[in-house]
Amino acid sequence: MIIKRTIQKNIEEALFGGKIIILYGARQVGKTTLVKEIQKNYINESIYLNCDEPDIRAALTDKTSTELKSFFGHKKLIILDEAQQIKNIGQTLKLVFDNFHEIQILATGSSSFELSDKISEPLTGRKIEFFLYPFSFKELSFIYSDLEMDRLLKKRMIYGMYPEIVLNEDNVNINLKSLAKSYSYKDILKHQNIKNPEILEKLLQALALQIGNEVSYNELANLLGIDKKTVASYIQILEKAFIIFRVGPFSRNLRNELKKLRKIYFYDIGIRNALINNLNPLNLRQDVGGIWENFIIVERKKFLSNNGFDRQSYFWRTLQKQEIDYIEEYGGILSAFEIKWRTEKMRVPKAFLVAYPKTKVELVNSYNYKSFIS
Repeated sequence: MIIKRTIQKNIEEALFGGKIIILYGARQVGKTTLVKEIQKNYINESIYLNCDEPDIRAALTDKTSTELKSFFGHKKLIILDEAQQIKNIGQTLKLVFDNFHEIQILATGSSSFELSDKISEPLTGRKIEFFLYPFSFKELSFIYSDLEMDRLLKKRMIYGMYPEIVLNEDNVNINLKSLAKSYSYKDILKHQNIKNPEILEKLLQALALQIGNEVSYNELANLLGIDKKTVASYIQILEKAFIIFRVGPFSRNLRNELKKLRKIYFYDIGIRNALINNLNPLNLRQDVGGIWENFIIVERKKFLSNNGFDRQSYFWRTLQKQEIDYIEEYGGILSAFEIKWRTEKMRVPKAFLVAYPKTKVELVNSYNYKSFIS
């Protein structure tokens, strides 16, 4: 079954617009499936190249423009899957861009520390970037009714939204744990700064146990027996591998507002649950609030990204532990949200209302969440 990805239309509209197109996303989120769907519209004018293949890498590494043109032939759309595998990929893409204006390059990458860092300087002003997430709840609604979506909600909060997990119900527990262990680490462990995979796994587990809470690098360093700089470096690498993302504190008016701590969420809640080896149903869990908060915030992030909306995201908390779960800022205007699983009422901190009187605060719960994420 092919579930149409929302971002496909945006990529297709950008084709042959004078820019190299880069599609980022973690392994197994569906990048290959997506680019092959796009390729169907250019079946006789395109070529798909899997850069995990040694002969493909050799054909594209340190070649002249003449050699590249000979290799591509008369194809107009060149798809380079896992382009970060090609040595000096930035220079290769720059040669194609500068010499063959009729050729459209569509390149994918599974880790920004391997691809983005290599192409940043050579492709300045020459590229447009997209990001592919695991399935969004909105994308699943294309094939399921509203009633079916409501029934699926709890399952997706446990097992997440990776295509392999959503589309294959057989051995889902085993498959998800395998996904968390293998695909998530494949690119990370190759990175030169990762010398101790056991520490990396313990860090991921510690972060998984703290979703919904502020994260202290000092506390993590003490817990893991490493220094604070190493913690910060590992977290940055996990971000570039598209496993986690940070949300910072909003601070503008009050002296007692948090300014340094961060919240860390997982791009896929199923990966998070597998990392702590807890795939129990929601009614047997103590972490439903954190799961719901992570699920809703990442689904909101997917919705904004897939539709090209630019928002800055924050949380708000004071030293007295008054808090707002999620804040968005756009054009100087704030929107605030309390994210609660079953609660139908919310208590907004008076300090927030006084400091930001024009800000509307809304409740996002399991009864009204669809409008927030779609």
